[in-house]
Amino acid sequence: MQSVAAALARLGELAASPPVARLANAFASAGHELALVGGPVRDAFLGRETHDLDFTTDATPEQVLEIVKPIARAHWDIGRAFGTIGAQVGDETVEITTYRTDSYDGQSRKPEVVFGTSLEEDLIRRDFTVNALALRLPEVKLVDPAGGIDDLLAGRLRTPISPQVSFGDDPLRMMRAARFTASLGFALDDDTAAAMETMADSIRHISAERVSEELAKLLRADAPRRGLELMVDSGLAAIVLPELPALRLEIDEHHHHKDVYQHTLTVLDQAIDYEKARGRLDSPDLILRLAALLHDIGKPATRKLEPGGVVSFYHHDVVGAKLATRRLRALRFDNDTINAVARLIELHLRFFGYTEGAWTDSAVRRYVRDAGDQLERLHILTRSDVTTRNRRKSDRLGFAYDDLEERIATLAEQEEMAAVRPDLDGEQIMRILGLKPGREVGEAYRYLLEQRLDDGPLGEEEATRRLQAWWDGRGR
Repeated sequence: MQSVAAALARLGELAASPPVARLANAFASAGHELALVGGPVRDAFLGRETHDLDFTTDATPEQVLEIVKPIARAHWDIGRAFGTIGAQVGDETVEITTYRTDSYDGQSRKPEVVFGTSLEEDLIRRDFTVNALALRLPEVKLVDPAGGIDDLLAGRLRTPISPQVSFGDDPLRMMRAARFTASLGFALDDDTAAAMETMADSIRHISAERVSEELAKLLRADAPRRGLELMVDSGLAAIVLPELPALRLEIDEHHHHKDVYQHTLTVLDQAIDYEKARGRLDSPDLILRLAALLHDIGKPATRKLEPGGVVSFYHHDVVGAKLATRRLRALRFDNDTINAVARLIELHLRFFGYTEGAWTDSAVRRYVRDAGDQLERLHILTRSDVTTRNRRKSDRLGFAYDDLEERIATLAEQEEMAAVRPDLDGEQIMRILGLKPGREVGEAYRYLLEQRLDDGPLGEEEATRRLQAWWDGRGR
């Protein structure tokens, strides 16, 4: 947290930058107000890097377009219905939104957009006091009608007005509360926390698309655990992601197993650490984080109390993949994300067979083939799934996975495993066997692929010999 003087100095430098100054002067010349608002102002006090700039104004969207067109390299009005105009001014991407006082009627899943008349009114209707900060331009005057600076200094998350009214206006703000506790490391004040618990059910009024977008933002935070715990404790998760609180399984006095809920959060923490340390994925990686969060959701449905105090979860990987697919579809995630997450969950236990006996090269090839383009994520998820406090066991599993990755790398170098395919293509198969395109060509192709996975590259001559022998022995 920077001092108020340091933050104001930083904001002054931003206001004096050519793109912002040009924009501020253009609005002033047109007789309209302009203020930098929300995240950029908050982040100046937190000492964080500022990215895209958000502004608010008394000008209507039509008037905003008239003002920015002469000074913008590009502009777009995709958010025009909500009062937002986007533009590229110099090197800065900006969004300019007309003062708003929109709210929900408790029935529709989208807000009623109502334009406001003053900056203070616009700020008071925002989600949290730390986001209800503005810098008037071009005079560079800080506006803080709700005590946001005090809350920033205290590390406190609080709504500008009664949380019951604020969450009633937009129930999605409860999920934003979870995101900001994670991304800012702030604590929710008691009244706001209590309102979340009593009003959690109103999240049902929000569209699945908006819920999933907010969940994705939370998971992309550097440390999303606190936000997820808040969602579970408040009851929000029971509505939007019920599989997560369901992991808090009751412990039978005669049967003991690790706390699946806490294990899941630890796996997510570790996956994020590996994601950053290995540096082979774009970070933050939503697919990996969803897979870590959901990898054990099949356990409640497969839990079985065995004799001798043992608890089993047979096939929870397969069941979990199906449950994850169902939940992510309900949340309107895209198909590529859904398929990738489900595949990772389905495969996340495969490695543990490697520690029980030596894998053949064929088994290693199949591991790579089945993972496909999710191999790096599977490496991370599998390593992250080791949460035992037994140092010897943890080291043994870690060394075993090191060995598996080394074998994969060696085979990949020798055989171009990233593009494993048979030694003969479809055209060659048809020519050798005298076939036309059809089902039998596919069967022959799959047979040669299995041969390739079992024994590595065969060469065209050996592949032809095996193909002919297989064809002759089919007993047609």
